[in-house]
Amino acid sequence: MTIILGLDPSLSCTGWGVIRAEGSRLSHIANGQIATHAKAPMAERLAQLHRELAAVIADHAPDRAACEEVFVNKNPQSTLKLAQARGAVLAACGARGLTVREHAARSVKKAVVGTGAAEKEQIQAMLKVLLPGVAVAGADAADALAVAIADAHGG
Repeated sequence: MTIILGLDPSLSCTGWGVIRAEGSRLSHIANGQIATHAKAPMAERLAQLHRELAAVIADHAPDRAACEEVFVNKNPQSTLKLAQARGAVLAACGARGLTVREHAARSVKKAVVGTGAAEKEQIQAMLKVLLPGVAVAGADAADALAVAIADAHGG
C-alpha cells in the first residue's frame, strides 16, 4: 500500500489530492485547494502555500508526492509566479522528506483518460469512475488527484 499526494501548484489556488494505491486498486483519502489572496504580498502568499501544504502532509502522512511539471506560459510573469508557487510546494514536501515525482500534463491526461489531449471535463468524469464517491473540492483539486493517479499508474 502506498499513499500518494498529488499536487497542482498555482499561486492563486494550489490543488492537492491524496489517494491510496494497493496494486492497481485506488481509493480516495482527501482532496482540497489552497487559495491565496491576490492582493497579499508575494512572501505571504508563498508562506501560506508552504504552511497549509505542510499541514496536509502532516495530516495524511503520504509516502511520496507527485507534481505536474512546469509549463511555460506566453506571459513570462505568469510563468515566474507559477515557478515560485511550485518552489513553495516542493519545499514543503522536501522539508517532510517526501520524494516528489514530476509528470508532464499530457502524460497525466493519458494515464487518467487514455489520451494526452483530454479536456478538464473528461478528467473530472474519469475521477468519478476511478475514485467512486469522491467529492472533489474544485478544478485544481481534480487536477491534483489526476496527478496522483498518473503517478500510481507509473505514468
